[in-house]
Amino acid sequence: MTGKSFTSGGVTLEAQSRDDLLLVESYGDGGFRLMGRRVSGGVLVLPTGFFPIEAEDVKSLSTADFAKALEAEQKPELVLIGTGEKMQLIPSALRQALEAAGVGYDAMDTGAAARTYNVLLIEGRQVSALLLPVN
Repeated sequence: MTGKSFTSGGVTLEAQSRDDLLLVESYGDGGFRLMGRRVSGGVLVLPTGFFPIEAEDVKSLSTADFAKALEAEQKPELVLIGTGEKMQLIPSALRQALEAAGVGYDAMDTGAAARTYNVLLIEGRQVSALLLPVN
């Protein structure tokens, strides 16, 4: 285990894990830091990689934004949905698609989703996160 701190946009996350885990290192200023790289805009984070998404807000989220998670060889048991600065409900069509795929989900503000994703991944859970940016 290592303890590394990452700061971006005034927010610091501390990684308390093996170096090979794909953690959300920081968030803010309209993007994220993943694997030491800055990613602008929204992102889908899986334990095996991360993928930019088209959606810029909750209303524009679609199943296409979740495709890599839903098509993964091993589907996540839980998708954390970071809805931006504050928690918002996701569109009902999206909720129905996730339920039909047999994937659990939880919507929360992006900061909480990023932190929860990191904790669950460190615990060895099969988790992914779809994160909308915050400023």
